[in-house]
Amino acid sequence: MTKTEPKNGKFELLVLPYAPDALDPIISRQTIEFHHGKHLQTYVDNLNGLIPGTAWEGKALEDIVKESTGGIANNAGQILNHNLYFSALAPAKENNAPEGALLAAITASFGSFEQFQQDFEKAGTTLFGSGWVWLAQKKDGSLVITQETNAGNPIQHDLNPLLTFDVWEHAYYLDFQNRRAAQLHALWPLVNWSVVASRLEA
Repeated sequence: MTKTEPKNGKFELLVLPYAPDALDPIISRQTIEFHHGKHLQTYVDNLNGLIPGTAWEGKALEDIVKESTGGIANNAGQILNHNLYFSALAPAKENNAPEGALLAAITASFGSFEQFQQDFEKAGTTLFGSGWVWLAQKKDGSLVITQETNAGNPIQHDLNPLLTFDVWEHAYYLDFQNRRAAQLHALWPLVNWSVVASRLEA
């Protein structure tokens, strides 16, 4: 995966590739403003305050996530996770589905795209507490679904992260309240499958 390098020694808040209201009504402008503008900004600020003078100063975000522990790992993980989440969303599209090599890999690993969607939603719904559900790629090219608690990321298990849905409550509570399953099911029209496909490794 492409590495996220600090600029002038600091990490920066991800610039969204769409307007704050572009995902409405599935993800409201208010949720984007809180989730991206406040929660993610806090993780960026925290990490930038923690790494000066440590072994992680000047290192790529992905390397920090794979190798660090404690507060540095938690904040770096949340930045990476949110960056991968927000950048793989786009305005809603009817009959939204992957194509080409990504669809072939999903079908080979799960039987069908529809079965993958069911399995992905189930993994996200049954994850206890806060965390993330991921579609990730193994070294042999096959795909797996993983549940990661808190700030966990598949790269910590030597997997290549492709797609994630955020199941921390702050990601959906303003729009769906406690209905996590409904939120997960509603997100499919927003997935930018071209971005997800670009993360596949040969």
